[in-house]
Amino acid sequence: MKVTELRNYTDDELKRLLEEKKRRLMELRFQHAMGQLRNTSLIEETKRDIARVKTILRERELGIRR
Repeated sequence: MKVTELRNYTDDELKRLLEEKKRRLMELRFQHAMGQLRNTSLIEETKRDIARVKTILRERELGIRR
């Protein structure tokens, strides 16, 4: 996901998205451990999405506007 897309979300939507991404990361890690994951780059991509969402939530918490 792009940062510009994420900035249009409300705080509640971002928190919901964060939980979905964390759940997805857990599923991907499990699939990787079981040898069922073909595209391992999905793990890194999901981690980056989680970091982006957390960054935007923190910026809003601190009152930083971009």
